[in-house]
Amino acid sequence: MTGSTLDGLRKQVGLLRERTDTPLAGRMTALLDLCVRLPRALWYEPDDHAHDLRCWPQILAAVPTGALLLFDLGYTNFAHFAQLTTAQVTFITRAKSNLAATPVRTLRRTSTVQDDLVWIGQGDDRQQVRRLSVLYQGKWYRYLTNELDPERLPVLYAVALYYQRWRIEDAYHAVKRLLGLAYFWVGSENGVQLQLWATWILYAVLVDLTDAIAEVLCCPFADLSLEMVYRRLHFFTYAFQPGQATDVVQYLAADAKALGILKRKPKRAPPPSRFTQLSLTLA
Repeated sequence: MTGSTLDGLRKQVGLLRERTDTPLAGRMTALLDLCVRLPRALWYEPDDHAHDLRCWPQILAAVPTGALLLFDLGYTNFAHFAQLTTAQVTFITRAKSNLAATPVRTLRRTSTVQDDLVWIGQGDDRQQVRRLSVLYQGKWYRYLTNELDPERLPVLYAVALYYQRWRIEDAYHAVKRLLGLAYFWVGSENGVQLQLWATWILYAVLVDLTDAIAEVLCCPFADLSLEMVYRRLHFFTYAFQPGQATDVVQYLAADAKALGILKRKPKRAPPPSRFTQLSLTLA
């Protein structure tokens, strides 16, 4: 999950025309299922200066027991960490550089990996968590998780899982830049929300369409370009009108490579990273 500030409102029409500043459209927070890349819940906040934690009660209510929750530093709050543990929700997040923690014992230590059990928080919010440290390309990266069993969640698995959080940034890029959520032509809160929900619905349909094409091609979802699927839909409309095509999935899959839907493989692929190889898919 993560939050994002929405872009400025257009002032060509409506009550905003006379304003000297450019008001922002507010903030949105998305809870994304990283396996299927679809939003489980969305929240809108008209105050563009609102902190990400303002939506925390709704987020906690939306996360089911037994889930694995990934979030960034903006959601660091010991009280909320304790709430997740009480709700039996496992979390993985980045650890702040100035994190106040009391060491308990070291579970594993090598030249590139360190797994420590530490105390964080005070009073009712005090709890034990694991602080995971990994040296990658000359830099140490540190994470926190409330999964205390290193066999259930090894260090490298935790890091690889957290890396998948980038999928929500990809989703934000798609809805904002590809599907037009970066441009608001209305000044009312109701109009902004209508555009927000409609855009995310379109995004969900686009993800399902891309997934259906990947199934026909018998290849992973990641091998297809979500952007090119969207941009090539007009080819199908031209073929559909005279009756040359009736199935959008079959039409786009039949010529996926020529249409640019199937991503080109680089001539010199970078060496695989143990942090990026994990594939989150549904059987």
